[in-house]
Amino acid sequence: MFYYLFHYLSELDFPGAGVFKYISFRSACAFIFSLLIATIIGKRIIRYLKEKQIGETIRDLNLEGQLSKKGTPTMGGIIIIIAIIIPCLLFGRLENIYLILILISVIWLGCLGFLDDYIKVFKKDKEGLQGKFKIIGQVGLGLIVGLTLFLSPDVVVRENTVRVHHDNAEVIEHSVQYQKSTKTTIPFFKDNNLDYADFFPFMGRHAQTCGWILFVLITIFIVMAVSNGANLTDGLDGLTTGTSAIIGTTLGILAYLTSHAEFAGYLNIMYIPHSEELVIFMCAFVGALIGFLWYNSYPAQVFMGDTGSLTLGGIIAVFAVIIHKELLIPILCGIFLVENLSVVLQVSYFKYTKKKYGEGRRLFKMAPLHHHYQKQGIPEAKITARFWIIGMLLAVLTIVTLKIR
Repeated sequence: MFYYLFHYLSELDFPGAGVFKYISFRSACAFIFSLLIATIIGKRIIRYLKEKQIGETIRDLNLEGQLSKKGTPTMGGIIIIIAIIIPCLLFGRLENIYLILILISVIWLGCLGFLDDYIKVFKKDKEGLQGKFKIIGQVGLGLIVGLTLFLSPDVVVRENTVRVHHDNAEVIEHSVQYQKSTKTTIPFFKDNNLDYADFFPFMGRHAQTCGWILFVLITIFIVMAVSNGANLTDGLDGLTTGTSAIIGTTLGILAYLTSHAEFAGYLNIMYIPHSEELVIFMCAFVGALIGFLWYNSYPAQVFMGDTGSLTLGGIIAVFAVIIHKELLIPILCGIFLVENLSVVLQVSYFKYTKKKYGEGRRLFKMAPLHHHYQKQGIPEAKITARFWIIGMLLAVLTIVTLKIR
């Protein structure tokens, strides 16, 4: 909203109004506002949740300090969602297709997570929303994102190509034409574009259409995987919040590089016009998480619940897909991936050994992985800090992969 107001004032030669056309200024404002909103309204929302006795139900898993968390207010993801949406509405260009799509993702998964928390807290059903309905919601969002990117005429790119000059010097150039593309960035390869259509050479002129179908299916899978990964990681105070902030910062950097023709050329990645508005969103996202971490760090005064964790994972997934960096997720979201795998391996191994030996055995003391370390007697705050450090290393590696080929 402020963008349009100051754009109008700029046309009237109002002093200083032109500063709002700079993405760096609006991004900084979004970060500051989201952080302030999260910290200011967070205290009030936590007080309200306490008054209404909207507290976390804790199962006794024989973990150190676990029972002390009983009754801690949950559904704090509402704080994060509010702190993200308001700055985006204030400082973003609201006709931008990418900003619209990512805000729809926030609201969609926020409602899905809220419904899950509502059933747990108010209906006293520990299972919450049935798994099939969560999957339907995640698949629905994946379809919305994938089909929008496929069908919208505003979603175009300028593909990067390598030209070899007469002196054998390689120069990265972007195509002059704006076009729809089924290509995405792939790490560690010199020609770092992977075209989904290349998987269907036998389809002839229909290969591009098949490439888009594959892209939509991959989008659905990524939304489900990352959203559930963030949900599983949300088991220690500040763990998902801090990890998501690190991932978000990295994605914000990648979005800025992708939206800048010169930087995109230097890194040999495709140039996505108008995706710079996503930088504003990601600054609001990181600011909201840091503000929420004020209350969610150990010992937590509030938990985000599924309202927050499902939303955070979905945001990360959709954001990565929009900027064509979804194949970097296994590296960037390595924490979420390992947490997911630890549960899958634990359950699979238990079933296998029970069938083979008549008695189920476990690979880990407990899953997800962070509880395994808790069982080993490592303090919760130390586990969280170490996971953050690993997340930072993975973030750096993700960016470095763009030049290591």
